[in-house]
Amino acid sequence: MNAATEPLAQLKSSMSDLTPIVYIVDDDISVRESLEALVASAGWRPEVFVCAEDFLTHARKAAPGCLVLDVSLPDLNGLELQKQIGANQAELPIIFITGFGDIPMTVQAMKAGAVEFLTKPFDTDALLAAIEAAVARSRTELAQDADLQLLRKRLESLSRREREVMELVVRGRLNKQVGAALDISEITVKAHRGRMMKKMRARSLADLVNMAARLQLPTAHER
Repeated sequence: MNAATEPLAQLKSSMSDLTPIVYIVDDDISVRESLEALVASAGWRPEVFVCAEDFLTHARKAAPGCLVLDVSLPDLNGLELQKQIGANQAELPIIFITGFGDIPMTVQAMKAGAVEFLTKPFDTDALLAAIEAAVARSRTELAQDADLQLLRKRLESLSRREREVMELVVRGRLNKQVGAALDISEITVKAHRGRMMKKMRARSLADLVNMAARLQLPTAHER
């Protein structure tokens, strides 16, 4: 492991040890307090907010978690907040709670990526199960993101020639064909290929192709 990748590897390995954070946004103080106590009793870390604006200005930590979000909020409502969070919902799954949910609202929220939509008064066990599933999803997304960051760092560590060799190899080119394309000898190709495989920590060609696909590099199927 080199110095460039070590911090990311440590982040990934410690992810499972971090206490999940459950963010709660609800303008009803009684709901906030009851949810805060429930979340804490389940072993998660609650962080509560009165409105969407307070949540948006809060610096979130790099830890698995989810957002328990009331639909009806002053100023910026829950569905509007969901839109602002956008693509980050994969890392911070949203569980909606509402006192007057309807089918169109539920469909809109679920299509936009919400993992659950519960109507008040909701069943405590149902909410805890939803939070547990959301936290597991968040943990998986964060681990995958850490993996991708590691791959990007490894790719950046390649020399220009090593990257050229990699890009041709994952497209299915043989060493001889790579040499002809780059105007270098087959022996030189093998040397660059060996160093590239070591830096990428690829155990096989199939492993390297999978890495290239995750890095969105062209592979043999995309020539």
